[in-house]
Amino acid sequence: MRAAVYFTPPRDAPLTRLAAAWLGRDAFSHGPGEAPAPLVAEPARYGFHATMKPPFRLAEGRTVEELDDALAVFCGRQHRVEIAELELRLIGRFFALVPGDREPALHALADETVREFERFRAPLDAAELARRAPDRLTERQREHLDRWGYPYIFDEFRFHMTLTGPVPDEDAAAVEARLRERFAPALGRPLAIDGLALFVEPRPGAPFQVRALHSLSSDTATSQT
Repeated sequence: MRAAVYFTPPRDAPLTRLAAAWLGRDAFSHGPGEAPAPLVAEPARYGFHATMKPPFRLAEGRTVEELDDALAVFCGRQHRVEIAELELRLIGRFFALVPGDREPALHALADETVREFERFRAPLDAAELARRAPDRLTERQREHLDRWGYPYIFDEFRFHMTLTGPVPDEDAAAVEARLRERFAPALGRPLAIDGLALFVEPRPGAPFQVRALHSLSSDTATSQT
């Protein structure tokens, strides 16, 4: 089993329903769901989310129940964050929903989440390390991978909620048009980061599922520039 700490809106949130209809599955529903189309197969397996603490195997002696309890306590200490405006962007070759501008409080929350749950993470094994293609990473990304098990954290972090797998260049304009139409109700609007979810992968290659969603404090964090 692997676990991850992600942001996802609540089960009944409009954005969750929009994403579930697009991806072909809902990470809150633990059934197998429909087989996703190739365009969305990868993000569908992980479930609609933004990564805060990337997927990891539990360290020896740690349990998912202990992790869930720790996440509940952690969330009780953290303030909710408000993304001022949600945008659709092409990141490399995939489309994702991202903040319209840098959100310092959101980055601070992500940084603290990575640090807080590091004690639950088992070291990467050789196969896991190889899958990250370390030879293709920058020196800084490789440092993060070696120390924290994931390259895209801290100064390399970028909040994003993935909607597609790699999109061929010739299809990008058509896919973007479909996404803008589908997610029009959410684009240009604020998004509350008001909880963190414990996702689990029951067995290698299985779809990730929401095990628990814990609310952050109702006080809104103040962004520091």
